[in-house]
Amino acid sequence: MAITAPPKVSFKAQMLLAREDAIIQAVNRLLADKGFEAMTVDQVAADVGIAKASLYKHFPSKEDLAAAAMVSVMKRAQAFLDTLPAEAQAIDKLRAVVKWTMGLKLAGEMPSLPSQNSSLRTTLMGNQAYLGGLMDVSLRLGAWIEMAQASGDLNPKLPPIVVLYTLYARACDPVLEFLKMSDLYSNEDIIALVMSTCFDGLNARV
Repeated sequence: MAITAPPKVSFKAQMLLAREDAIIQAVNRLLADKGFEAMTVDQVAADVGIAKASLYKHFPSKEDLAAAAMVSVMKRAQAFLDTLPAEAQAIDKLRAVVKWTMGLKLAGEMPSLPSQNSSLRTTLMGNQAYLGGLMDVSLRLGAWIEMAQASGDLNPKLPPIVVLYTLYARACDPVLEFLKMSDLYSNEDIIALVMSTCFDGLNARV
């Protein structure tokens, strides 16, 4: 049986894809630094080095720009989950995910989550790629949370959804930025400290 070679992507198509990737990376940085409300399309165009008119050929609105960045982050999260060993303990998988998330946050690669009344939130709720990724990640984390509770590694009295949202909150935890601004700790130290408060709590251990 003959094997058909995959169709070649034209140079123009490759350039368009490269430009879209550069745009999404710029949006990611600006969302992490400024947040959705403060970010402007002019800033994105200037960061990428293209005209605003060219930017609109790829993404017709500020909301579409930010949604593309959020979809990109969700895909990165799914790809990271895929790398975790299937045989690893559930608690170790959860720790790995939180550590990875905080690493992105400290590196300025984690977009700030949209506020409840943001137009971005409305756009995301209608974006099937984002919702599908969010559902996939939530289901996998939820299953690991329940397994960790069953094994005694997490408090079984806590509703799994409370634990899930607590872990998600590490992606926008201001403690990370406050500690980084203090210049007292390295990024690795900050992650270790917040991991301890997240998973071990603040109670003194006897």
